[in-house]
Amino acid sequence: MTEPLVFDTAAAERAVRETVRRHSTLFLIQAALLVVAGLFAIIYPLMSSLALAWFLGWTLIVGGAVQAISLIAAGRVPHFWLQLLSAGVSVVTGILFIRHTGVAVTTLAILLVLFFLVEGIAKVIIALSVRPLANWGWLLVSGLIGIGLAIFLIANPLLSLVALGIFIGIQFLTEGIAIGWLAWQARRL
Repeated sequence: MTEPLVFDTAAAERAVRETVRRHSTLFLIQAALLVVAGLFAIIYPLMSSLALAWFLGWTLIVGGAVQAISLIAAGRVPHFWLQLLSAGVSVVTGILFIRHTGVAVTTLAILLVLFFLVEGIAKVIIALSVRPLANWGWLLVSGLIGIGLAIFLIANPLLSLVALGIFIGIQFLTEGIAIGWLAWQARRL
């Protein structure tokens, strides 16, 4: 009989802390770059949305090409033609995203609105079904905010085009601040 694997969380935490402390300068540089990128994305949200569509386009092209090359190199693969069709669709979608970036941003904005709406409705339903549990109201509020955002973006379609850039900016900014704070605190240990 083999011994069960035991994970020493305290040792793992010490190792992470030591790694962050030792490489805190790199983490601070990463944090600064993220903060600058986040501010840029918030100040120029439409440009950031267009850059996102362009990046996704190239990601789809490269991913589809790699998938096709892998399939052809592998030879006999189950459902070869279906997988090759999938790779082709990925490449074509990527090309369309790059050639028609404005349409791609509009499509992504519509998907964002649908995400907020569906996610909001789902959270409201779940919140109401778990209502006796503690803090169920937070889930309800989260769902209502999602629905409210969807309605707001539907009513302001031009704003939905820049919303992607603003959300990317907020994500980069908060991530940069979090990493910077962590690295700064680690230096003080």
